[in-house]
Amino acid sequence: MSYKPRTAISLPTDAAMGKTGSWRDFRPTVDTSKCIKCLRCWIACPDACIKRDADDTISIDYVYCKGCGICANECPASAISMTREGLGQ
Repeated sequence: MSYKPRTAISLPTDAAMGKTGSWRDFRPTVDTSKCIKCLRCWIACPDACIKRDADDTISIDYVYCKGCGICANECPASAISMTREGLGQ
């Protein structure tokens, strides 16, 4: 019998209902030179849009990101900023 650990984080769905990136007003932009790799943003993202590499470098899946800004608010190093999208850009 194999053990499969459960996680509190759900992954975004592949269906069209999970793709929220098209109606976003702000998008998170990561400054990797400021990032301290604490992964608070990864933990806090309600849509599991933040991906991490083997060395804990983060990237954002903009197809599923709705631009809520929680990741930027949680970042202690101010490595994530919210950039305006759409009108006036």
